[in-house]
Amino acid sequence: MEILDSSVFDLSPIAMWLEDFSEVKQQFEIWRQQGVENLQEFLQEDEARVFLCARKIKILKVNPKTLELFEADNLEHLQQNLDLIFKQDMAKTHIQELSSLWNGHNEFISTTVNYTIKGTRLDIQLRGTVIPGYEHDLSRLLITTEDITSYKTACRLEEKNRQLAESRFHFSPTSLWVEDFSRIKARLDQVRHLGIDDFKTFLDVHHDFIMQCIQDIIIIDVNQATLDLFGAADKNTLLKNTHKIFAKEMVQTFREQLIELWNGNIHHQREAVNYALDGSIRHVLLQFTVFPDYRDDWSMVQVALTDITARKKAENYLEYLGRHDVLTKLYNRSFYTEEVNRLERSPIRPVSCIFLDMNGLKEANDNFGHDVGDGLLRRVGSILNQLIQNTLYSASRIGGDELVILMSGADEAALHNCLHSLHELIHVDNQFYSSQPISLSIGSATVRENERIEDMLKRADQLMYQQKNQYYADNERRAR
Repeated sequence: MEILDSSVFDLSPIAMWLEDFSEVKQQFEIWRQQGVENLQEFLQEDEARVFLCARKIKILKVNPKTLELFEADNLEHLQQNLDLIFKQDMAKTHIQELSSLWNGHNEFISTTVNYTIKGTRLDIQLRGTVIPGYEHDLSRLLITTEDITSYKTACRLEEKNRQLAESRFHFSPTSLWVEDFSRIKARLDQVRHLGIDDFKTFLDVHHDFIMQCIQDIIIIDVNQATLDLFGAADKNTLLKNTHKIFAKEMVQTFREQLIELWNGNIHHQREAVNYALDGSIRHVLLQFTVFPDYRDDWSMVQVALTDITARKKAENYLEYLGRHDVLTKLYNRSFYTEEVNRLERSPIRPVSCIFLDMNGLKEANDNFGHDVGDGLLRRVGSILNQLIQNTLYSASRIGGDELVILMSGADEAALHNCLHSLHELIHVDNQFYSSQPISLSIGSATVRENERIEDMLKRADQLMYQQKNQYYADNERRAR
């Protein structure tokens, strides 16, 4: 007691309380006689028992730091406002302290919440020690209440930020992957150590290096948007089927990524092709970044995949429209002009062509309506697409009823075979549509030695017009 009365107690920078728990000890004995064995469970059944014990604690003395911390004028002022200092928040931790004393422990420690008399919340690190010689009746306990509000506030802020970061990851509408690339960095460092300078050539020669690096990727986590993007029920399903997601196209994409990393570009992006688990294609914009604190070993990187499938479909459709005739599904005049120029520059010879003009299309439009005329054009488009499938030939609609087949690498024999197949397809189609048969005027040619492609096309066009003129002349004679 003399030690506690000394200046050490009064000058302590930590709030100290000298308390008498002897009546608490007596209450313990009453409960033991009533058959209570587990005090913690007993107190948890009714918190009123906790406050019964709390009221039996007597404060004998506090140091100036205690008065300062709890904004009390003096000990009397402090005792008059204990109900403001010790609120409902501390009941659970007080149960732990009482249980320690019940079980014969002479020390206890807990983190709790107190309040100043003016209402300021305090996070407290509470430590209690039974002073030696008073173990039998607990009439002297030294309690320290250290203010750890700043520390706990920082912890709460850190936890809040952590939860916010996790929420941003898991609920991001963009597919996010957190991966470990440390093994890949080790491989690249080893290649540098070997003195390799031309990394692209190295990859061309050592194709297996790319596959080894792919196998070295460790997937740490993925978010919900990733599961949705690839149609996976859960993370386990996704991780077991990454070989379906990253199909053959990934090798080239990952090769380009390795080159970026070799060149020091730890933040980069590119378009890539992945697949959902049902096999449907996913065009994605891949954005790769090494997290700032992991640039030394790449053990934490993020890959963001933005689904651009709809955009790519739109782009492809616009590109299709730019090169195709919507009605016939054949190429259009713009493509035809480009293809003629390409063939003119190309060393590939021979080249052949077939010019076609639909007979009677205007009359069909005038007599039966444009729907019937459009139907005839669609049928011709279908015939020509069948004719050139699995070949390097192209078929284009270059005018209202004018069509051209360009045949790269086709000699006169190949041209003859193609014409034979064309007549057979027309015959079969006309059998199904006997009331509205297709009639075509056809001219064909194969490029001669030292002849320009353009001149060869003119020859075929002239032959086609000769046949067309003959068709109308025959019709006129029949009409007489």
